[in-house]
Amino acid sequence: MKKNLFRIALLSTFFAALTLGSCNNDDNNNDSGGNSEDDGTRWISLTGSFPDATGTPGNGGTRAYAITPENAANPDYEVDLFKMNGETYVNGFALKSSRTARVQASEDGKFLYNIQYTGTDGGVFNKYKVSGAGKYEEVGSEVNTASILGTSPRWVKAAEGIGVGVYAGSAILDYEGTAPNFTYKNRDSEVKIATIDLNNTYIINTAIFNFPWTDEERAAGYGVSRIDVPVLNAAKNKLYIGCNVSKVDPTKTPTIDANGIPSWPADNANINGTKTLVVDYPLLRNAKVITSTLTKTNNHGYRTMTQYVGTDGHVYQATATGGADILRISKTTNDYDASYHFNLNTALGITGAQIKAWRYVKDGVAVVLYTTTSVAGGYVAIINLNDKTAVKLATEVETDAALSTTLGQFQNIGLIGDNVYLPLTPAGKDGNIYIVNTKNKTITKGAKLKAASGSFYLGAY
Repeated sequence: MKKNLFRIALLSTFFAALTLGSCNNDDNNNDSGGNSEDDGTRWISLTGSFPDATGTPGNGGTRAYAITPENAANPDYEVDLFKMNGETYVNGFALKSSRTARVQASEDGKFLYNIQYTGTDGGVFNKYKVSGAGKYEEVGSEVNTASILGTSPRWVKAAEGIGVGVYAGSAILDYEGTAPNFTYKNRDSEVKIATIDLNNTYIINTAIFNFPWTDEERAAGYGVSRIDVPVLNAAKNKLYIGCNVSKVDPTKTPTIDANGIPSWPADNANINGTKTLVVDYPLLRNAKVITSTLTKTNNHGYRTMTQYVGTDGHVYQATATGGADILRISKTTNDYDASYHFNLNTALGITGAQIKAWRYVKDGVAVVLYTTTSVAGGYVAIINLNDKTAVKLATEVETDAALSTTLGQFQNIGLIGDNVYLPLTPAGKDGNIYIVNTKNKTITKGAKLKAASGSFYLGAY
């Protein structure tokens, strides 16, 4: 049996090659000149996805526009992020990315961060200072992570000031024998991790290793096709990374394709639980997998963060974007807490709920965006993870089927104090910012959001 390989690549001698000079701005950043002075304004950046030249939603890239909390709360205020004059966008700022950017932000809203997704500069990290409206000034150094993460990296802000990018290669089937007498061995994937100093814009550390399945798990047919949404625990000594796990049944007879390659049948129903990859921080060593048997739904998300460190120091993890569960990783054991299980269906008294995005606020209180399998649309709930209760909050757009598309792409829920900011626009349709006051458990409709065909708002920061 092939043993796990674990290679740490310290790139201190290679940082100069990874840190690039500034690239040219996008053509339509007409109002992108930022003010280097900080006047103390708390900005809320709204991001939106626009179509490519063929009209494919989301493939054109991402635009940003910054407003004040007062603007956000004003139902007479309007943001027209996708307004065009001919073929030129009039408002906002185009973040560098060939396709939809995966945007992160500092907690105070003063900076946006992005690693470009696909294209010539895929894998390049950029940092922007926010100065209001379409004024985003590129600051710090560009950092090319492509040599470790590739040109389509998965990454998030894992803690304030710390970005983490991750990548898992496709599971490579290993078998022996000749047709038709093949014997299954394993489906291993190579894992790559890069940590980034968001304040000073440089790569801190990198690691490359085989996904740390046990010999028993390998033999049973487990594999991982994607890892994502890393979060750093409260003690800042463990990094938890969500996993998209699959399984085949090695005991069954494989099918053989035209090239003579065997393929064993899927056996996902017998996966023994949701799994999280854990490595030590900051060294990125001692990789292992922890498993919760409370659900089999994966926790790697899509474009949204699934894990947050709670006020109590535990990590709370949603099985987004296909499940209704929130699990807990203990601050004491650094493993799943088998005694804790929040289920949104149970809390709301419904069936078929799927968490699409959520945001932990404080003291066990969080806000959830979800869909249901019974009625198309998108819904908002405020939940209490301590007493495992939930209250649905009504919006005017919740029954619009096009909102389910938007929530499937949703990236970030804005938070200032007790107020949560939700830009809700059904795909291709106008909408509003909705503000949830988590203390009073109320929701109010704020600023108008103008959309356009193939466009919708992705998040607030």
